[in-house]
Amino acid sequence: MSESNPILSGHGVSFLASGRKLVANADLQLAGGTTTILIGPNGAGKSTLLKLLTGEIKPAVGEIRIAGEPLRAIPAWRLACLRSVMAQHARLVFPFSVYEVASLGVDGIGRALTRQRREAIVAESLAAAGVIDLAGRRYQTLSGGEQQRVQFARVLCQLEAGRSIAERQVLFLDEPIASLDLCHQLALLDMARSIAARGVAVLIVLHDLNLAVTYADHLVVMDQGHIIAQGPPAKTLDDALLRQVFKVDLTLSRAPAPGLPFLLPQQHRARPAA
Repeated sequence: MSESNPILSGHGVSFLASGRKLVANADLQLAGGTTTILIGPNGAGKSTLLKLLTGEIKPAVGEIRIAGEPLRAIPAWRLACLRSVMAQHARLVFPFSVYEVASLGVDGIGRALTRQRREAIVAESLAAAGVIDLAGRRYQTLSGGEQQRVQFARVLCQLEAGRSIAERQVLFLDEPIASLDLCHQLALLDMARSIAARGVAVLIVLHDLNLAVTYADHLVVMDQGHIIAQGPPAKTLDDALLRQVFKVDLTLSRAPAPGLPFLLPQQHRARPAA
């Protein structure tokens, strides 16, 4: 990645569990204004790497820095201003309304803001996530996709509230479109790109390769705990990598413009008999 002063960087980062390296010697930089998308098969270490970069878990070796400081040295309240995280699974047992769940992103770090501004942030974020009409509903009564969009509104609230303290921020989204229909998948990813355009470094974990190459400025491929390739999508993804990482024999095609690779399931070729 070209930015000489990335917002977040990880160098030689590893994480062990039960003697097994779930992430091994990972080097990754997240630049402001860039959408980085992390892909790989199940068990590749994507979510573990994201948890390391967000500070949820600590690396066995290696260093992670955010805004030039060691991640481990940043107090929780300031870290909440520097980065916002939408986890793959979010459980909520209390009978909160949609508005109250989104407001969690403003609570604490938004205390210095006026009540009017806090309320405006929540309303704007609910609208951006497409759930403003659900504001009065109880969160537990929503479908999985609706809950996902409410959680996205929450992280938008946190980012906006944190901007009053931290100018350089990171947004982490772990499988944010897993429960969404196509319309809302594209809307969420469009919003993530617009956030990156404001100078935020965005990292998204995705399984859909076509969406990954469409929305990524920087594509990162993981397999068995290792980052095995990264760079612009058109220069990173190829047939050999698909066979090596995803264990499928598919042919990449390219759209006439801007030349991004894409996959068509009907192109699957049977392996020749051994």
